[in-house]
Amino acid sequence: MTNHIVLFEPQIPANTGNIARTCAGTNAVLHLIKPLGFSTDDKQLKRAGLDYWHDVSIVYHDNLNDFLTFLGNKPLYLVTKFAKQVYSDIKFNQNEDNFFIFGKETTGLPEEFMKLYEKQCIRIPMNDEHVRSLNLSNTVAIVLYEALRQQEFIHLERSHTYNTEKAEQLGW
Repeated sequence: MTNHIVLFEPQIPANTGNIARTCAGTNAVLHLIKPLGFSTDDKQLKRAGLDYWHDVSIVYHDNLNDFLTFLGNKPLYLVTKFAKQVYSDIKFNQNEDNFFIFGKETTGLPEEFMKLYEKQCIRIPMNDEHVRSLNLSNTVAIVLYEALRQQEFIHLERSHTYNTEKAEQLGW
């Protein structure tokens, strides 16, 4: 079972870079639906992803229909502020892949698409009066880590030992 993060027409390279780093650290697959608002050689994109790009599994899709064909009947969750269900109230799939799709930073997901998949729409509670939306990379992390928590963080380190020898070599 794998979690998949799907970005619909992402526009800000730093967000995508941060999300790629989160995917590398959680073994999630990153899907990018074109058109992208940046070049994949963009300096900001590479800087935000640091040196983790070789650890990220990335799948490109030419458009939303291309992605939906790829998806087939696998579980899809649309993350949007217009949902009625809260992400933490959902029991995510434990035995098969979960796909979480996030809209572009400026306009979100297409309204018609959200209406077609209304029952699969989820949201993060927030104060809509003061904030139009949360940062995309933060939103991905919140939802992804809830799915991972429900999956008991399978295949992830639950604790980490501080390596004093390595710290001394680095002069810390």
